[in-house]
Amino acid sequence: MRGRGAARLAAVTLVSGLVAAGVLAGGATASADETAQNQGGATATIGGLKTYGDAVIHDEAGDLTVSAGLFEMSVEGGGTLQTYCVDLHNPTQRDAKYHETPWSGTSLAANKDAGKIRWILQNSYPQVNDLAALAAAAGVNGGLTEQDAAAGTQVAIWRYSDGAAVDAVDPQAERLADYLHKSARNLAEPVASLTLDPPAVSGHPGELLGPVTVHTNAAGVTLTPPADAATSGVRIVGKDGKVITSAVDGSELFIDVPEDAPDGSAELTVQASTTVPVGRALTSESRSQTQILAGSSESTVSATAGATWAAEGAIPALSAAKNCAEGGLDITAANVGDEVFAFELMGTEHSIPAGESRTVTIPLQEDQAYDFTITGPGGLEKRFTGVLDCRTEGSAAGDATQTLSEPSPATVGGTSTDVNLAETGGSNATPMIAGTAIALVVIGGTALVLVGRKKAPAQD
Repeated sequence: MRGRGAARLAAVTLVSGLVAAGVLAGGATASADETAQNQGGATATIGGLKTYGDAVIHDEAGDLTVSAGLFEMSVEGGGTLQTYCVDLHNPTQRDAKYHETPWSGTSLAANKDAGKIRWILQNSYPQVNDLAALAAAAGVNGGLTEQDAAAGTQVAIWRYSDGAAVDAVDPQAERLADYLHKSARNLAEPVASLTLDPPAVSGHPGELLGPVTVHTNAAGVTLTPPADAATSGVRIVGKDGKVITSAVDGSELFIDVPEDAPDGSAELTVQASTTVPVGRALTSESRSQTQILAGSSESTVSATAGATWAAEGAIPALSAAKNCAEGGLDITAANVGDEVFAFELMGTEHSIPAGESRTVTIPLQEDQAYDFTITGPGGLEKRFTGVLDCRTEGSAAGDATQTLSEPSPATVGGTSTDVNLAETGGSNATPMIAGTAIALVVIGGTALVLVGRKKAPAQD
């Protein structure tokens, strides 16, 4: 609200389980720009296990035989990814959509052995597709089949990703798993295939908004200007102010807004074709088990940056990212305006003075889906959706801390019938995540918060 030097958070809605929410409180009539908390890169749909063998998980409940091996994903825009699971006890949702994600947004954030998983990926199948050489390195007599290699690699990964007591059923696969487990050493997290930094900018009409820097392993990227660029006059330019349609790693992009433009916002999209680096994590918005990249064909990758402009008042640039170290969602607001940008969230008021940037961490529970919409000047409505998936079942130390008021039981979503248990590193004994919900009043007493909560796993 420019008149009082503040823009308010319009609505906060969190949903549980597999239920998608699209309700915006506060009487908003315009559709909000929806932003999943991926940082750019590949977006792909999982197809299922393609190359695998059997493994046995040992725990207090007894031994459980599961399938272990390589998944395949189809990339939006073209390409194929091969992945292993790093989330053993959670199911894979059939046809779930995945996004390339930094380790900080996954269970790998708190895993001191995450770098060893990357070493395993780089030194085993399919990166090492000479199975005779792999067998010789691992001391496997009799050689390895593709199924042995995939199963042994997955078992070694699970020992580090989930801390699981797990063995491969096939002796050759088990010998490979032992070799990889004992030989692994920590490597650094791989860089993203494509990101834009920062993911949001703001400013005044007549200015060059930016810079937005391209980071990519591709030879080059193509730029897509805002959808209404022809009528709004908004252009994508370089440092010299000239219109550009392509860029390379390190390029600085600017959004050129006409001086007479009304308050508004726009998005810039960049796209490239490249191979996704081995070791990149992939997460789903539908609570499907986290994956880690083992191989990539030439694939389409993309990233988007938002821009907001106004003549006066608060002018926020809004972005969000999962923060598994803190167990929540970081919402960053950079205010380049001449008035305070303020909002109240979960009973706490946050103010970003003119010319400053601050990050607010919203505490969430494990497996909790969220749906936030924040409004700003010029009709800006920025919507952030996703699911917080920061722990494997094996790494959870009891129930998640309840950061909000205690809930009243209410079933949300029921049991999904679209779970591929045979292709998940789980079985029909894998627990399904159910939901409960609570309502609490935030921001002026009108917004509803529904909080997903993990139940204790049921044992068959």
